Amino acid sequence: MSQTKRALRPPQATPIGAAAALLETERGGVVFLHDLACFEWGPVDEVGRRWAAVELVRLGAASHLEVAAAFGVHRTTLWRWIDQVQVAGVAGLLTGKGGPKGPTKLTSDKQELIRTLASGGHTRRAIADRVGVSIASVRLVLLRGERGAAEARVGSERKAPGLRALPAAEQGIAERQDARAEVLGETPPVFTEGRELPLAGLLLILPALAQVGLLEAAEQTFKRRPNGSYGLRALLLTLVFIALLREPRDEEATTSRVLADLGLILALDRALDVRTIRRRLGEMAARGLGEELVKALASRHTAVAPDALGLLYVDGHVHAYFGTRRLPKADAARMRIFASATAETWAAFGRGDPLFVVVAKPGSSMVSEIRCLLPELRALVGERRLTICFDRGGWPSQVFYDITQAGFAFVTYRKGNFKGEPAGAFRKQRFVADGVVYIYELADRNVRLRLPNRKGRPQTLTARQLTHRSDDHQTPILTSHTDLSAAEIAHLMLGRWRQENCFRYAPANFSLDAHDSYQAVKDDPERPISNPKRSRLRRRLARARTTLAEREAALGAAAVANQESARRTIGCLKIAIAALAKAVRLAREQLAPDARLLELEVKLVTQAVGMSAYNAESILTRLLAPHYARSEDEARALLREIFRGAGDLEMLQDCLEVRLDPLSDPRRSQALAALCQQLNETGTSFPGTDLVVQYSVKQLVPVA
Repeated sequence: MSQTKRALRPPQATPIGAAAALLETERGGVVFLHDLACFEWGPVDEVGRRWAAVELVRLGAASHLEVAAAFGVHRTTLWRWIDQVQVAGVAGLLTGKGGPKGPTKLTSDKQELIRTLASGGHTRRAIADRVGVSIASVRLVLLRGERGAAEARVGSERKAPGLRALPAAEQGIAERQDARAEVLGETPPVFTEGRELPLAGLLLILPALAQVGLLEAAEQTFKRRPNGSYGLRALLLTLVFIALLREPRDEEATTSRVLADLGLILALDRALDVRTIRRRLGEMAARGLGEELVKALASRHTAVAPDALGLLYVDGHVHAYFGTRRLPKADAARMRIFASATAETWAAFGRGDPLFVVVAKPGSSMVSEIRCLLPELRALVGERRLTICFDRGGWPSQVFYDITQAGFAFVTYRKGNFKGEPAGAFRKQRFVADGVVYIYELADRNVRLRLPNRKGRPQTLTARQLTHRSDDHQTPILTSHTDLSAAEIAHLMLGRWRQENCFRYAPANFSLDAHDSYQAVKDDPERPISNPKRSRLRRRLARARTTLAEREAALGAAAVANQESARRTIGCLKIAIAALAKAVRLAREQLAPDARLLELEVKLVTQAVGMSAYNAESILTRLLAPHYARSEDEARALLREIFRGAGDLEMLQDCLEVRLDPLSDPRRSQALAALCQQLNETGTSFPGTDLVVQYSVKQLVPVA
């Protein structure tokens, strides 16, 4: 055995993917492949260095992005080297000067003078006239300088000491043991510094989530934290993150790498698995504080943005149920069916963001729900006046009287037949909102509404009717506002499409209409149920009661005239009257069926998380609007791309620095950079720590 001993990869070598590594010193460089030295070059051998980079890509030892990052070049430069080798072989990598060999006007002294004049604020035309070159030459010198500075900055970031690519999570074994022994409330955050961490873009949601106040509201509501290494912070952040990734259901997260990659972002050694998530949600639901959590979030919104609560959209939302439970039926208007379902009442800001949700009792109407909400709304907004906007479902005039007596104003559509306004009554009115000009054709007059007869109350209510005309179609709007212009009231009512958009988008992307619990509880048999087919049901109910009375009488007569009385045993009696007893049982089921209701506590907790994730994302879309031209149509799609992006994570003194990878388009990267700058001004800390999160974007090539 005379084989010579080969060098193994030294520990100071920079990894390139999973199989290769690069070591460069003042004496040259070496590339190790599977711990074996395969390529080597001297200190001035640029061709050998480029050849090694090309061969790593051609051999499939690493991706072109990993090789370009390790060698400190742009990915397009590496592709150019590969193309040159394919065309001219190794000779294509020669670094000799191309083009004319004679002297050039753009000497090093002139380049330095151009940069100096540019830093002094001179224009490119003035610099070109003074130096004696063209404007294109000035632009080329400045662009090369900016590109070199950017590549040097990115190279220093990628080669920063102590940052590994895709590192293994830091093991907080001692902290986990203390949390299990209840020495700690939960495992404290343990950050893993590294490069190219998956899903690092999710950390952008932290400032918006702090403004929404989910973690603070949960701490206020669930004062006693669940025991164990995974506490309230880890659970809520996990639920928010998987909601932002559009995998809001636990069952969907099990089939992806989301939970595996979230550990590094959550500052834990590993993320919560689905079984742990369900167990923690069950522990929170067992305390029956889901409704209190929703109210705490609403109070937080009111305290942070009091001006946004001048207008409140209220609407019902029906979630059809297709399981095996016998749930009460409701009218699912969107599906045009009358089926088993659960109903909710949603309240939203004027811009459409959900404020709170109330689970309605089966059979409840919009009228009864609005009446029940009035005391809670007064406690929520204090002495401020609030405008409640709803559709025709809350039409009865008694509701209008109750709203005005509570100190609120209402805006709604008029229900039923009405007499159209003459053409001469309409006037074009102009209204400006968010820089957009709206033109409405409106007729304005007062009307009197008849109130149900009740002692000590006026018989009529005066309201203002605005009729909106569009393409010869008239839509009457009723309101109690006398201090607002007709155009402003019409804009408020016609702006209900924002809440309708939320009803379409949020359930599809955040599963706000999902049934998150498989548990059921008994329905109250004494609960009154409203139904439009009441008379027919009364007749059926009367027949069922008559049938039950007849069968019970027959059962009693059969028991008295028992043919098996000689034996006088219970078993013989049951055999004799078995058929009649079954008939009585069926009659009772027809009279009072064993209806069930779904358990709602888990649903309320997950809906609170879903609303918070949706509102936090809405905050980011509004911050993106000034910096992204198509933000109204593509802002949420852009955020989805950002959330799934990778980045570097590094702790610097009292700061947690997050450096995100550029996006697919330069202009999107510019919008992301502007968003990062705005978020840095908030000074938000990572939950559970005092580390202020600072965001930036790796810029490889500046956009002209």
